[in-house]
Amino acid sequence: MEHTLRWGARAALTAVAGAVLLVGCTEEPGKQAMPRPTSTAAPQDAAALAERYTAAGGDPDVYGIQVEDGPEGVPRVVIRTRNTDPDDAIFRRQNISVTTHLTTKEGASFKKGYFIEVFGPDGELIHRMDARP
Repeated sequence: MEHTLRWGARAALTAVAGAVLLVGCTEEPGKQAMPRPTSTAAPQDAAALAERYTAAGGDPDVYGIQVEDGPEGVPRVVIRTRNTDPDDAIFRRQNISVTTHLTTKEGASFKKGYFIEVFGPDGELIHRMDARP
């Protein structure tokens, strides 16, 4: 179930709380997809980041988190999860939880926004979102 989402209204990342304001998404068909991870196993540094995240109270289903360079200098966050439920509410909670951890505990900056992709344990894309302001 692959789909591309683009923030319709606006997304804001507050520097103080490191929280994301979720406003609404619209489908944007025909966008070129970013490359998928080549393995369902999380790379060692992604697994270590996920361990720090879960130790800090994050979603225990997350077993890999990567932050890499994305298009136009916008960070790309790749999450690997054991949870295969595509429910949007689960994704939104996970998105806020991971990005808050990345900004407050790991020093990530999302001033230009970010792209986020969530892959299930079988490597299937569960969610993809463009969270640029």
